Amino acid sequence: MMKKNKITNRDVVLRIATSLFLTQGYHATSMDEIVAVSNVSKTNIYYYFKSKEELLSAILDQLIQTYNEMIYEVVSRKDQSVQERFEILLQLLTEQETDSLGGCPFITLYTQMPQDSALFRNKISQFFQSQITTVEILLNEGRERLEIQAELPARSTAQFIISAIEGALFLQHASQDPSILENLKFTLALLLK
Repeated sequence: MMKKNKITNRDVVLRIATSLFLTQGYHATSMDEIVAVSNVSKTNIYYYFKSKEELLSAILDQLIQTYNEMIYEVVSRKDQSVQERFEILLQLLTEQETDSLGGCPFITLYTQMPQDSALFRNKISQFFQSQITTVEILLNEGRERLEIQAELPARSTAQFIISAIEGALFLQHASQDPSILENLKFTLALLLK
């Protein structure tokens, strides 16, 4: 018999704090508010997270792991063309848009985090560098399979694609114009043909 995955107080706090940090902002959310919304005692929260910064670090780790798993699952589908995987990947990344203040959870948390925290900046930087490297690998595979233009420089094209996705998420959120992401998908499909 399998054990059911029991939702712990730590899980509840992470979920509630993530939602509050993304929708209200890190600085605007107090630990007292997290206590009130989560119905988890302050003592219990501080048992798991020694500070608000430690809670933010755990949220970042969880978001990064979730996104990396989603990205890896799509990229590893070798039975699909590179173009199909790019379309799925783009759809997946743009569907993850939350009600976060900046349109993207990573942009939102980056702009809200303590500016003297190299740890947080490095986590987000490494996440985006990993995304760029993954897209670069996918582009190289597409070039080898003759599915993508050989002239496209893989690294700078990967940087462009990630920048375009992040920019489109922000612009769509700021302007409330869903056509921005649709236009990006169309334009990237043309670029990669």
